[in-house]
Amino acid sequence: MTSRPPLLPPAQELETKAVLKQAAIAHRYLAELKGIAATIPNEQILINTLTLQEARDSSAIENIITTQDELFKAELQENLALSAATKEVQNYAQALRKGFQIARQHKLLTFNHILSIQQELEQNNAGLRKLPGTALKNAQTGETVYTPPQEYDTVYALMQNLEEYINDDSLSEVDPLVKMAVIHHQFESIHPFYDGNGRTGRIINILYLVIKDLLNLPILYLSRYIIDQKQEYYRLLQYVRDTNLWEEWLLFILKGVEVTAQQTINLVKGIKQVMQQHKHQIRTELPKLYSQDLLNNLFRHPYTKIEFLERELLITRKTAAKYLDQLVNIGILHKEKIGKANFYLNPSLVEVIIHTGTIHYKPE
Repeated sequence: MTSRPPLLPPAQELETKAVLKQAAIAHRYLAELKGIAATIPNEQILINTLTLQEARDSSAIENIITTQDELFKAELQENLALSAATKEVQNYAQALRKGFQIARQHKLLTFNHILSIQQELEQNNAGLRKLPGTALKNAQTGETVYTPPQEYDTVYALMQNLEEYINDDSLSEVDPLVKMAVIHHQFESIHPFYDGNGRTGRIINILYLVIKDLLNLPILYLSRYIIDQKQEYYRLLQYVRDTNLWEEWLLFILKGVEVTAQQTINLVKGIKQVMQQHKHQIRTELPKLYSQDLLNNLFRHPYTKIEFLERELLITRKTAAKYLDQLVNIGILHKEKIGKANFYLNPSLVEVIIHTGTIHYKPE
């Protein structure tokens, strides 16, 4: 049976005592994350590093799997032969960065903005679903668990309503984190595109936090939390559709914000600590080499290369190569040859990303 999600805002009371209590906790950790992120000297360090992690985790939910190292290297060479999965993850990262620029510039998230993000993600112009036949099935049993609206006019009308709900606060005065959870549920229930709905929906989450100034940078991602809670995530999506009871879903998402913010705080602290260690080591062992621009370059991406230093430090190729070899000699970088080019890995940064950024949440 085809389901048509009710128009927003929901008629039910959303801000129960339990929801407001959990929202307050989530806000506290979000505020702490926003503050510590501002202490990193160059915002691109966090945007680039965390965007790649989110792209990988969000794609993994859809069973698109790539390795950390392949993804890091893919960002360096345009002509590198990539697996299909790595290319898809790269597209996700590009779509997320595009969405962030839209959110930061416009402080709005319109239907057309969402469409352009999904197009970047899927690398096609298929747009809204126009043909019937879409159904969400249980991956194990093949059983249809949910049939979203099938008619183009219905999908279009629901997306117009969602656009109004996202951008017009007069429609609903609930806490913005509660509203984010409602937006995510509605988008996934409309399921407006042929493909990329889950990933686009997760991008919308973070963009909404940026639009509402709860974060300045797109650095809080629920994908790792959803991976750990995948069965419960899908159960609660359907539970709200079946019952119109929102509290469990809202508490689930708000807990996700709390847990993920704590993880990201630890990750940013870890990056900051390693930056300080590298800064001290370079100043001590290679004082003539040190500059803040050099340090930023080493943390903007797990790998760097001669061309990056040339461009960002305004130095010659010979000087850039000399700098990188000196950093290898004191153990800060590790040199790798890929094809005909040399790349320089920052192993301390990779260690922080992998071990601090993948703390798993298990419910009590």
